[in-house]
Amino acid sequence: MKSLDKIIIKNKKIIFRADLNVPVLNGKITDYSRINSIIPTIEILKKNENKIFIIAHFGRPKGKKNNKYSIKFLREDLKKIFKIPNVHFLESFEKKIIQNKISEMKDGEICLFENIRFNPGEETNDLDFSKSLSSNFDIYINDAFSASHRNHASITGITKYLPSYAGLSFSNEIKNLDNFLENSTKPNLAIIGGSKVSTKIKVLKYLVEIFDSIVIGGAMANTFLLSNNYNVGSSLIENDFINLSKEIQKKAKEKKCKILLPIDVVCSKDLQDKTNIKTYNINDVPKDQMILDIGEQSTELISNEILKSQSVLWNGPLGAFEYSPFDKSTISVANIIKDSSNKTQINSLAGGGDTLAAIKKANANNAFNYLSTAGGAFLEWLEGNKSPGYLALKENNF
Repeated sequence: MKSLDKIIIKNKKIIFRADLNVPVLNGKITDYSRINSIIPTIEILKKNENKIFIIAHFGRPKGKKNNKYSIKFLREDLKKIFKIPNVHFLESFEKKIIQNKISEMKDGEICLFENIRFNPGEETNDLDFSKSLSSNFDIYINDAFSASHRNHASITGITKYLPSYAGLSFSNEIKNLDNFLENSTKPNLAIIGGSKVSTKIKVLKYLVEIFDSIVIGGAMANTFLLSNNYNVGSSLIENDFINLSKEIQKKAKEKKCKILLPIDVVCSKDLQDKTNIKTYNINDVPKDQMILDIGEQSTELISNEILKSQSVLWNGPLGAFEYSPFDKSTISVANIIKDSSNKTQINSLAGGGDTLAAIKKANANNAFNYLSTAGGAFLEWLEGNKSPGYLALKENNF
């Protein structure tokens, strides 16, 4: 894979794929992580007097213009972040309009395209659209690893028509993920949470091959518990994945990978009932109770496993993290890793929105060797798969 850290690009017309699908509340960005990730690459391109055209998506407009998903509002934030007086903006991907804008811009300036997903050719990976867009530029740079699990025009299509490079953030993400998965010091531990086994089944199948221990938490643990004949009351389960849960545990046993499931759980009748919260041993969950978090004994079990480990991977909350007080165990684990990193040289990597939110809430960011903001692309890498965006860059022959 060609990357920007191995080449100097000067005075070129650059089409630059960023992930600017940022969280917004009441018109304000609540997390700048994805914008901040592209700063190093953009600054180098600016310094070398390239004309930079940023393409990005926001939400799911389904190939149609929808003002709700316009990214024009990002111009002001980009101006402040890059300390520049103006960020150009283009609503159209028409060739003549792009060429006029290129002529108008000075070297080192930035232009932001409107949401790429307004064009139906983006998500269908229409090669005519990719070819037309590419014809205006000299070089393509992908610095959106977090969007590179999509086989879209702006991720894989453009690489068929232009010399293509990974940006600094993209390269850094792959370097850290590969280094952790291939070289993590034993004994190593993976903490995998979330609501559904179905979204993590491939991850678990891959991780049992390379980890000594795996903690399974969140609602997905309910399906595993049910597969082991525990009564989980009215908890969220996936009946279609009970047999797969058994298979994963069988495979883990064969690979000498220890699976840790909750031994006590925090329950209520539903998420809104916060006055009748009780903790039960996993053998004693009543039929009318819903498991919404793991208990203190389970948290202590995880703590002991962390203390025995040299490397820890974490993806997914251990309870219904969005609803306090069912975020308690997830915050506790973040604090445990923080305390452990102060005592030992533990190598830790985490990814996933709720996981990063818990780490931030625990003020534990500095305890981790690497924090991935890649979301779905992060999960795909944990499955042992190379993302379409990565493969497109690797196969680029220009």
